[in-house]
Amino acid sequence: MQIILQEDVEKLGHRGDVVTVKPGYARNFLLPRKLGIEATLGNMKALERIRTSLAKKTATELDAAHKQAELLNGVAVRFARKTGENDQMFGSVTSADISDALAAQGFKVDKRQIQLAEPIKVVGEQSLTVKVFRDVIASIKVTVDKEG
Repeated sequence: MQIILQEDVEKLGHRGDVVTVKPGYARNFLLPRKLGIEATLGNMKALERIRTSLAKKTATELDAAHKQAELLNGVAVRFARKTGENDQMFGSVTSADISDALAAQGFKVDKRQIQLAEPIKVVGEQSLTVKVFRDVIASIKVTVDKEG
């Protein structure tokens, strides 16, 4: 099934791309979330008009993403967690925790934008990347201290 993407979809394509997907994926995921529209004959004719509006939207979002990345670079987030013997943490620091801490500092970052392979389970300082927009990446520092 042919779909014209209206938003960027991870591992599928960018706005304005015409992609082929399975009918169930389109019907159950892309179309209800308004991430894409069906590539009918009429929509294909309107594709150029759609692409120009999407290009303008992308340009403004890219500009805003660069500004946010400049502000985010070098931001430090600190957490205090309970630890046992040998500095083994009880629990962990997840991307949701980091997102909440950044929101408290005034940065609107979704937890899916924080590139964390697995939750942080050790005390210390780590450098993480935040994917602000397509190719715009910021670097933040996360420090986990012993509580008490």
